[in-house]
Amino acid sequence: MEIIRYFCIVKRLDYIFRLLCLSVFIFLTAASKAQGSRLSMLQQMDSVEIGLLTCSPGNEIWSLYGHTAIRFRDPHNNQDLAINYGMFSFHKRFFVLRFVFGLTDYEMGIVPFPMFLVDYASQGRGVVEQRLNLTREEKMAIAQAIYQNYEPANRVYRYNYFYDNCTTRARNILVNHLNGKVQYSVNPSVTSSYRKMTHQWNEYHRWARFGNDLLLGVKADAPTDYIAQQFLPDSLREDFAHAIVIDYNGRKHALVDSTFEVIKINTDNIKSQSSVWDKITPTMVMVTLFVLVLLVTIWEKYRRRVYWIVDLVLLTLDGLAGVVLFAMVFSQHPTVSLNLQILILNPLSIIFVYSVAKQQIAGNRHWYWKVLLVCILLFLAGGLLQDYAEGMYFLAFSLLIRVYSNLWNHQANI
Repeated sequence: MEIIRYFCIVKRLDYIFRLLCLSVFIFLTAASKAQGSRLSMLQQMDSVEIGLLTCSPGNEIWSLYGHTAIRFRDPHNNQDLAINYGMFSFHKRFFVLRFVFGLTDYEMGIVPFPMFLVDYASQGRGVVEQRLNLTREEKMAIAQAIYQNYEPANRVYRYNYFYDNCTTRARNILVNHLNGKVQYSVNPSVTSSYRKMTHQWNEYHRWARFGNDLLLGVKADAPTDYIAQQFLPDSLREDFAHAIVIDYNGRKHALVDSTFEVIKINTDNIKSQSSVWDKITPTMVMVTLFVLVLLVTIWEKYRRRVYWIVDLVLLTLDGLAGVVLFAMVFSQHPTVSLNLQILILNPLSIIFVYSVAKQQIAGNRHWYWKVLLVCILLFLAGGLLQDYAEGMYFLAFSLLIRVYSNLWNHQANI
C-alpha cells in the first residue's frame, strides 16, 4: 500500500511538473511574440514624426488667442493626422451660459492633417509646426497615450480657459511621456498676470476685451509663472523653441528638432466682420454717460429739482449688470469668483430702485445712496488690487455724481 501511495504521489508530481513546464513554455512563447511585436512596433516608430502645431489667431472671439494641436505622421501606415483638443459646438444647448459658468465640455478629435490645414487656410490663418526630437520609445509612449485618450470614455473633458484647455492638453500629452525632464529657458523673475496676457491678443477687439475684463476678478491679476503662462498657444510655442530635455542619464538635447511654417497667414482670406462697434469703444460709451449725467445734475441744481427718471434708468441698468457679476460667484472658473467690480455694478441697485424712485417722487432721500457711496469708495480703493474693465472709473464717477445730487444737492433744495 505504501508503494502504491508513493507511486501515485510521484505520478501526480510528475503531472504537475509537466503542466508547469507547459505553462512556462506558453508564457515564454507569448512573451517572445509580444517582445517581437513590441520590437517591430519600435522599429516602425523610427519613421514616425510628431510635432506641435501652433495656429495664428482668427477674427472670431473664440479664435483671438490662436490654437494648438499635435501632428502625428506615420509614413509606414500611411497616416498623417492632426490631434485636436479644441473640438466644441455652439449648437449645444445653453453653450454660452455653460461656458460663462465653467461648465463647458470640450472634446478631443482626430482628423486628417490635410483637412486640418484646409480649414485654417480658408480662414487665412497660419500654422507653424515644431517637429520634436524624440526617441522611438518616446514616440510609442505618446502614440499609446493618444490612442488611450481617444477612447470614448476619455476624449471628453471639462474645459477651463486658463488651467485646462486645448494648449495645456497638447503640452501634457507630449512632455509627460518623455524619458526625461523638460527644462525651459525662461527668466523666472519675469512674471505676468492672466489678464495682461490676454490683453496681448484682444488689444484690437475692445469689446471682447471689455467683456473679459468685466468678468475676470482679483485672481486674474495675480502673478503667474511660466508654466501657467503656457495656456496661450504662442507662449507654449516660444517656450518649446528654447527648451531642452535632460534624460535620466543626465544627457541633454533640444526638445524641438526643426521648425517650419506649414501655411502662411493669408490676409486675403481673412473675412472682415467690421461693424459700427469697432469704432465705438467702451471708453467712449462711459465718457458719454458721464457727460450726460454731469449735465443733468447741473441742470437739476439750476432748476432746484431732481429728475428721478434718470436715477431709475441708471440704477436699473446698474443692478441688472450686477446680477450677472453676482452669478459669477457660482462659476467654476476660479478667476471670476472674487470681482471688486461688483461694488459698482451692484445687484442691490435692482432691489432698491423702486423704493429709491418712490422716495424721490415724494421729495425725500433714500438711505441706499449712502450704501452706494461706500461701495464706490471701496471700488476706487480696490483699484490697487484689481485692474478694472475699460471705462469703469467713468461709470463710478457717474454714480458718484448721482450720489452727490441725492444726498446733498437734493437735500438742500427740498
